[in-house]
Amino acid sequence: MVFKTHSQDIVWRNGRIATMDPELSVPYGLVEHHDLVVRDNKIVAIVPTQEVELNDCQVIDVKGKLITPGLIDCHTHLVFGGDRASEWEQRMNGVSYETISSQGGGINSTVRETRKMSENELFERAKPRLEALIREGVTSIEMKSGYGLDYENEEKQLQVAKQLSAQYPISVSSTLLSAHTVPVEYKDRPDEYIDLICQKIMPELWEKGLFEAVDVFCESVGFSLYQSEKLFSAAQKLGIPVKGHVEQLSNLGGSELVARYKGLSVDHIEYLDLEGIKALKASRTVAVLLPGAFYFLRETKLPPIELLREHNVPMAVSTDFNPGTSPFASLRIIMNMAAVLFKLTPEEIWAGVTRNAAKALGRENSHGQLKTGFVADFVVWNAQEPVEMIYEQGSNPLFIRVHGGKITHRNGWYMWPAVLATKITIINSGKWCCLPQFTLNIFCFLFVFIKITSFNYVSA
Repeated sequence: MVFKTHSQDIVWRNGRIATMDPELSVPYGLVEHHDLVVRDNKIVAIVPTQEVELNDCQVIDVKGKLITPGLIDCHTHLVFGGDRASEWEQRMNGVSYETISSQGGGINSTVRETRKMSENELFERAKPRLEALIREGVTSIEMKSGYGLDYENEEKQLQVAKQLSAQYPISVSSTLLSAHTVPVEYKDRPDEYIDLICQKIMPELWEKGLFEAVDVFCESVGFSLYQSEKLFSAAQKLGIPVKGHVEQLSNLGGSELVARYKGLSVDHIEYLDLEGIKALKASRTVAVLLPGAFYFLRETKLPPIELLREHNVPMAVSTDFNPGTSPFASLRIIMNMAAVLFKLTPEEIWAGVTRNAAKALGRENSHGQLKTGFVADFVVWNAQEPVEMIYEQGSNPLFIRVHGGKITHRNGWYMWPAVLATKITIINSGKWCCLPQFTLNIFCFLFVFIKITSFNYVSA
């Protein structure tokens, strides 16, 4: 059957397309001699090249390069104030975490710094972290709150995530993690703090549309199973999806609790047991693996990878970017860690940063695969095989990054006008000021036109 293109279509030709579609019986769902056709922000076809009838549309020849779905970083704490580098140096010199915490360090130091900063200051701190991930091919990301721990500051973190989503070519899924730890003002009163979350923070910020799911740190040093269930019950009444930091340090049964509420994901899970795995399988909850934290904390207890495989529990892989236990703004390095430390196969890792990561965000029907009807988020790599992005570190093989059907990066250059508009500034009377929007639009149009669309048939 012939597929007839429209004039507004963009046809991506001569690529090795790793669709990550599990219904295809080949590794990575990889197809060759097919065209990937994009219209507006969606994929409208992936069909054999000989079946495509071109009708005055743009064709981009990628000359045999690999095309994959955009990477999805499904668990991050990207927005925070301060850093914990000095604490880490103390730990490397033999000082215990308990000692550091008793001196005012640990997570509460990040809470203090986050509370002190304005939205704009937090935004500026988060920008380079996000830009680093974007340059590597991340097209969707989750961002958690959890360093505010009161209404005003939790809202502030979520507002920053919203601003980042508006100003960068990336899809952001925000998560409310007010139940990250008990704030100092509620010391010895964790139940009262959970009540504050359930009765005010969660419902009011949900009403404002600032997050998509609620998370909890269910551990002996966090919140109990009872407190976690109280939070989930309140979330369920509001129709809010749940997820959990569980079984990282011990097994409290947090995974079974998340599964009982049909949660999106359980994250960390080094101490997950067989009963928890069976519960996850039944609820089709995603197991999110975080090798960065495992590495950074010098842990020795591995997640039960083989049991997760045996029970077909979907596994995702993420950076867990945060200042205390995983300061890695590189999903590709984490992919390598997942192979070396957790012994995942390269194909499992790719599924973990695409379709399974999308499922962990509740976006499995629109993101994480290259197939008809899905959002056109993908990356063209200077590579032939998917394993290359896991194997070699220190260089960036990204050739073209596409978000929502639009080319945003080419060989590391920002190409998206809206992003350029936020970047180009001039010095005027000693102050930074933006160029007029009309001038920016003209400049961006000419830049993109010269770089990409000088000819109808573009050779990549």
